[in-house]
Amino acid sequence: MALLIVLITCLVIILATSQPCQTPDDFVAASSPGHIMIGGLFAIHEKMLSSEDYPRRPEIQKCVGFDISMFLQTLAMIHSIEMINNSTLLSGVKLGYEIYDTCTEVTVAMVAALRFLSKFNCSREIVEVKCNYSSYMPRVKAVIGAGYSEISMAVSRILSLQLMPQVSYESTAEILSNKIRFPSFLRTVPSDFYQTKAMAHLIQKSGWNWIGIITTDDDYGRLALSTFVLQAVANNVCIAFKEVLPAFLSDDTIENRINQTLEKIVAEAHVNVIVVFLGQFHVFSLFRKAIKMNINKVWIASDNWSTAIKITTIPNIKRIGKVVGFTFGKGDVSSFQSFLQNLHMFPSDHNKPLNEYAMLLSACAHVKDSDLSQCIFNHSQGSLAYMANKAIDRNFSLRNDFLWNYTEPGLVHSIQLAVFALAHALQDLCQARDCQNPNAFQPWELLDVLKNVTFMDGGKSFHFDVHGDMNTGYDVVFWKEVNGHMTITKMAQYDLKNDVFIITDQETKNEFRNLKQIQSKCSKECSPGQMKKTTRSQHTCCYECVNCPENHYSNQTDMDHCLLCDNKTHWAPVKSTRCFEKEVEYLSWSDALAILLLALSLLGVVFVLAVGIIFTRNLGTPVVKSSGGLTVCYVILLCHVLSFASTGLFVGEPQDFTCKARQALFGVSFTLCIACILTKSLKILLAFSFDPKLQSFLKCLYRPVPIILTCTGIQVAICTLWLVFAAPTVAENVSLPRVIILECEEGSVLAFGTMQGYIAVLAFVCFLFAFQGRKLPENYNEAKFITFGMLIYFIAWVTFIPVYATTSGKYLPAVEIIVILISNYGILCCTFFPKCYVILCKQDANTKSAFLQTVYSYSSHSAGSLAMSHASLDSANSNGTATNPGSGGQPAAWPQSKELQAQAFAHVVTENVPGAPNTRPRKRIASI
Repeated sequence: MALLIVLITCLVIILATSQPCQTPDDFVAASSPGHIMIGGLFAIHEKMLSSEDYPRRPEIQKCVGFDISMFLQTLAMIHSIEMINNSTLLSGVKLGYEIYDTCTEVTVAMVAALRFLSKFNCSREIVEVKCNYSSYMPRVKAVIGAGYSEISMAVSRILSLQLMPQVSYESTAEILSNKIRFPSFLRTVPSDFYQTKAMAHLIQKSGWNWIGIITTDDDYGRLALSTFVLQAVANNVCIAFKEVLPAFLSDDTIENRINQTLEKIVAEAHVNVIVVFLGQFHVFSLFRKAIKMNINKVWIASDNWSTAIKITTIPNIKRIGKVVGFTFGKGDVSSFQSFLQNLHMFPSDHNKPLNEYAMLLSACAHVKDSDLSQCIFNHSQGSLAYMANKAIDRNFSLRNDFLWNYTEPGLVHSIQLAVFALAHALQDLCQARDCQNPNAFQPWELLDVLKNVTFMDGGKSFHFDVHGDMNTGYDVVFWKEVNGHMTITKMAQYDLKNDVFIITDQETKNEFRNLKQIQSKCSKECSPGQMKKTTRSQHTCCYECVNCPENHYSNQTDMDHCLLCDNKTHWAPVKSTRCFEKEVEYLSWSDALAILLLALSLLGVVFVLAVGIIFTRNLGTPVVKSSGGLTVCYVILLCHVLSFASTGLFVGEPQDFTCKARQALFGVSFTLCIACILTKSLKILLAFSFDPKLQSFLKCLYRPVPIILTCTGIQVAICTLWLVFAAPTVAENVSLPRVIILECEEGSVLAFGTMQGYIAVLAFVCFLFAFQGRKLPENYNEAKFITFGMLIYFIAWVTFIPVYATTSGKYLPAVEIIVILISNYGILCCTFFPKCYVILCKQDANTKSAFLQTVYSYSSHSAGSLAMSHASLDSANSNGTATNPGSGGQPAAWPQSKELQAQAFAHVVTENVPGAPNTRPRKRIASI
């Protein structure tokens, strides 16, 4: 507070003593009396004239560099106030104005602000220091301006002391929306937040991601830079360089900084798009040098200069490249054009800018319109700012088109909205007050009404939001050369709420397409099917392109990551742009391997039928009788048929029934087959066993039907429990990358292993029994072939376990089919093919006499060996088995004659009678 008091005191001293100003009225650029006074701040001149590097005395210097654009803005305020005074909006109440030239300097603007706050109707220009300004009556009720955010911030901090309404028509710095820091500031334009957001959106939409930015070293420039950087990051846009120029043209370093900036632009060859947050004076100097250096880029213009005629009329301006800019939404400003047409008739009293313009116009009367702006600017550099006492030719109506061509409709409309907003707020406020009395209200009361005012203009409704902003939207403009002159055409409209560009003209769409052809990227864009791999650079826009891995895809350019396909239903190859639906596969009937395996199964059935026919036609032969009887053979053959048939359930689309039936059918049928072979092995071992103790044990054990039923029944129970508690089901195997395998899930690995393990146990027992009789007669040695059959089974299933565990895909069922076929063919070939060979090819060996002779030879050798073994046992053990005298040590139960022994063996083997020969061999031989 103390600092503010000191500042105000110093500025009051400046008002009283500064040279060349003699009175405070010398600061006023234009004024008009009224019941309610409105202040105005416009940078009519571009800088203060100073011969020193920095101020050495506290005095206000002369302003030079007459700016026609700012002059037109001043006229726009005057015209808008005249429109209100000529209307019935404020009946009987006249608006007056005091407009000050800030000379683009904060200090000059603060002097004007102090004068606004000076006490009304006081003989001395003073600003009273109070604790409460609620009843304080300042010189003006509200202020319109300033244009530059830097100046508006400084002025707003002073005006906020008395909560005097300040309505800006161009200041867009985002920080001004902060009502805690700037409580009395409002504006009729959107915040830079929306402008930077729109810029970033346009850049991203055009496919650019590697850009530069140039701004000024002031509050406006720094805030715009920080806000734009955030928006750029949100739109995946990287900033290659940031160049900051001095905020004031009076700075001696500005020329060097502009040269350095242009050198930076030339050095960054990949940067073809540059965002420019500068004032018109800065852009004017920047572009004139850029033209000389043949710099051709795409320039993104902020609202400060996007429609500046002063810049579009620079000679050879087309050589700088393309300019796309943002400007405030236009309204109906046709009345302002009429005002300019009759400007020569407007009173020039108390209007120094108008007089200076008339003087400069007279000085440049010989210059054509295209060079008139530069001529005025050059003449104003060395002349006094105001020459009110000089005789001036006011007849400049012939140049009225020149002023209209320099008019920026968006800014004029913003100034009109500012004046209209104040007028409608005054209308509401004056309904219960006599506003012809200057003391009718204080500025802070007007501020309360102004914040909530709503009014119509051009059929549209306008109001301030909670941040004091009037979001009128933006127009996107494009600089286009027409007939040798640069014109500003509207490309699109930017909708703030929906963050979209509204394009209605086909020609405009073509312009957008042409912009997209310009490349401004750090790296070449990654095509669909690729993704970006960021390098060690600090910028994410500098990257390498790598192909998407398998099961990933990218369907757009420059994607940061490849998208993952749904592994359950879709897949994608390397560098894919989309996911492909997985094909459902299973071992189909048309598959070549399936056809081959089914053909082998069918061949196996044919072999079984052939064996059955051969055995049926040779029922009485010794070979058939020695096979255990026709019933057992038929049961075994039927089991083979069922096993071969079960392979068909492994082929085709898996169904619940086939999944449950295939394992059960094979397990039960194959178990029954092994059980039958087990009884045969047991019978052979019993028939040819010469050990009385073992023979006695085998007699008790040998019960064919119970053995078969028991062995098979256990397997039936295993399969039943399996199907009840954990039945196999149809499942989709999605583990493979490109296909979905439709397969049967076994339900319980334990149950499956138990079923197969039980069969293996039976086969092993059968193998042990058959192994004992492996040395039987060659032509009738069924035990040896059973041994081979079981070995084939073991080899097949031992091989099956690791192969089955490591195989996946649709051919997994084929592995089990192959094992089943090997097992079936192994047992079928070893059990029946040798007998069929004897029946068909060695018919002379398939007779009783030949059979008896073979058995006799075998039994003679075996009985002699056994007799020698018993003789040795008798000599060692007097309690041994009783023997017949003169029998050579043979058991007493066996006949003494070798011929009778052979006949007994033949009877046992061929007649399917359990047990070994009994004590009455002669009677049994007679039956043979």
